[in-house]
Amino acid sequence: MQYVSTRGSAPALDFEGVTLAGLASDGGLYVPAEWPRFTPDQIRDLRGAAYWQIAWEVMRPFVGDSLTDKELGDICSSVYGGQFAHAAITPLVQLDEQHWLLELFHGPTLAFKDIALQLLGRLFETFLERRDQRLTIVGATSGDTGSAAIHAVAGRRRTEIFMLHPKGRVSDVQRRQMTTVLSPNVHNLAIEGSFDDAQAHVKRMFTDGAVTGVLNLGAVNSINWARLMAQVVYYFASALQLGAPDRTVAYSVPTGNFGDVFAGYVAAKMGLPIEVLVVATNVNDILRRAINEGDYSAGGVTPTITPSMDIQVSSNFERLLFDAGGRDAAALAEQMRSFEASKAMRLTNAQGTGIRELFTALRADQIVTARAMQWAWQASGQIIDPHTAVGLSAARDAVKDDSIDLRVPVVTLATAHPAKFPDAVERAIGMRPALPARVGDLFGREESYVEIAGDYAATRDYVLGHAGQA
Repeated sequence: MQYVSTRGSAPALDFEGVTLAGLASDGGLYVPAEWPRFTPDQIRDLRGAAYWQIAWEVMRPFVGDSLTDKELGDICSSVYGGQFAHAAITPLVQLDEQHWLLELFHGPTLAFKDIALQLLGRLFETFLERRDQRLTIVGATSGDTGSAAIHAVAGRRRTEIFMLHPKGRVSDVQRRQMTTVLSPNVHNLAIEGSFDDAQAHVKRMFTDGAVTGVLNLGAVNSINWARLMAQVVYYFASALQLGAPDRTVAYSVPTGNFGDVFAGYVAAKMGLPIEVLVVATNVNDILRRAINEGDYSAGGVTPTITPSMDIQVSSNFERLLFDAGGRDAAALAEQMRSFEASKAMRLTNAQGTGIRELFTALRADQIVTARAMQWAWQASGQIIDPHTAVGLSAARDAVKDDSIDLRVPVVTLATAHPAKFPDAVERAIGMRPALPARVGDLFGREESYVEIAGDYAATRDYVLGHAGQA
């Protein structure tokens, strides 16, 4: 399997290469040169398999010759055989006749990012040992990616991580899950500004010769293809439980950086029968406007009770624009250069038409989000976090406006444990969710992080000045 950049100028790489590279050298994102395709019989044969076995089968075509079947199987069975608090890894919970939750928060940091990043940590270790190299990971987080990435690589011999989070814009639980990991190879940076500012700094470092000439950089954000690939698995696992391939399934995905919902698009391209993918946004709704109206124009970021979605520039949307628009890399490179300069873009007719074949988009403000938390609690006794509530609100609205047939099961991705956002949950339902016992001492642990200015130079200089000291 070969991977190509969405902007067309970077060299094609194999799976090992894209895992270690993260962002392409031309500023684009890597995607497979072609989508592997499963037949209905191949999907049907996965029924009853353990999660790690489904992961092995789904990921094999993407891995190619970079890992033997045994190596990939050993990694999958190790990661998904004992690192999660629920034996099903991603269990389904039924809310009513049509609506389901896919619980993705049973990993060590209580968020969906664990499912991919626990795997990515093992892939890094395998490939770096093979090459006898070290890797400096730089990443930005709006809340959950940072802690999941840190827990995946903390204490590993060949990696160090610099994780940027917007100061004061993540929850106390999210911050502490990062800053209480005191391994010498972990560096937490609280920067002035928004997540978009932090993400822009990270992307710029990958194309800055002053950095790449000194450090071997790697990425853990969903710009890294290997992470996104791992997220495809739970679409297969959940759809199989609901009758695939003999029954279509719809998904509603609370969306910020677009990686989680793009994984659903990949699953559909592979042959999984997905009726529709609902992109659920909060009031920072650039993706809703882009998908429904063709207007991808960034504005200011409004802080909300769903901080992981307080994003205006969604990196993985570029992958969808590339694929839905006919894979014209030269045209997309020019389109993205214009967007990066002006923060405004109109989708082409081909992009808009291609996207709306599978996607629809809805938004929920904070009042609507609270109502969705209340409905889940009152209707089925389920306590959900506000991000999941945005997805659930969109799922129910999509059924009401006939975007989804009443006979099609609708799965909302439950992306985080409610205890990560206790204040918002308590305000909505009058009950404060408790942290699971395995992280119950979080607020008694020592924190360690540095505060830096919000400009790129400050971030770059800190990374260059502290890399290699672990």
